[in-house]
Amino acid sequence: MPVRLIATDLDGTLLRGDGSVSTRTRAALDSARAAGLWVVPVTARQPRGLTLIARAAGFTGWAVCGNGAHALHLGTGEALFAQHLPVAAQRALAGALAERVPGVVFASVRAGGEVFVAQQGYAALASFTDHRREPRGLGGFPLEDVLAAPSLKFIVRHPTLSPLELLEQVQALKLPGFAVTHSGAPFLEVLAAGVSKAWGLERLCAHLGVARGDVLAFGDERNDTEMLAWAGRGVAMGNAGPDVQASADEVTLSNDRDGVAAVIERLPDLHAAPGNAALSVPSE
Repeated sequence: MPVRLIATDLDGTLLRGDGSVSTRTRAALDSARAAGLWVVPVTARQPRGLTLIARAAGFTGWAVCGNGAHALHLGTGEALFAQHLPVAAQRALAGALAERVPGVVFASVRAGGEVFVAQQGYAALASFTDHRREPRGLGGFPLEDVLAAPSLKFIVRHPTLSPLELLEQVQALKLPGFAVTHSGAPFLEVLAAGVSKAWGLERLCAHLGVARGDVLAFGDERNDTEMLAWAGRGVAMGNAGPDVQASADEVTLSNDRDGVAAVIERLPDLHAAPGNAALSVPSE
């Protein structure tokens, strides 16, 4: 299969467990770019969480962020699209879920991922790695303020229920108007109806003139499954769960064993130089 675009998740996929980009992986990405391939991060992160990773991985072009909700060019700042969850849908979800599951709290991500409006009580549950923001800087707003504007990502969290347990509660509501997933973080991520990493990647590919069959995609979490199934060649990581691996065409090595690089190195006409050291991605 010819490959024109490589789409890769970051955490648990391209990045090692310590958050670094290995020299072997960087060499493979550089080799792909030198051969004329698009190399695109497709991530649940917002753009502010990509800055240091982009430097380490050499990302200077297009990125798909927020689980597919928006795409932008990392070099120029140009926004290609941004799909928001309407106020009515998030109000309906918040009202029904708060009644069904007492203690649930919410947060709204807006303005290209730069604005984070968290409900009172949310910061006490959060750590820096959750959103690349210091918890003390999240503030605490009345729920009405959290629900007042459309969200690129609407976050749902509970102090004791796991994301999978919370997902079951959301699905039991049988409400229309939104998509819900999780990325391995300790919360659910609610998007506009139909939005997923596959949805966002498909729109970027249409903009670039890249056919679905020419896309090589990598991922490790449940929010990657649609993308892996959509791509012409979907590759799950060795550290991915069984449901994620089942959505892919093949399984590579784990992220800590440079599984992305191992596949790219075998692409025709690419000559990446393997290595074992790592380029550190320090905390923002």
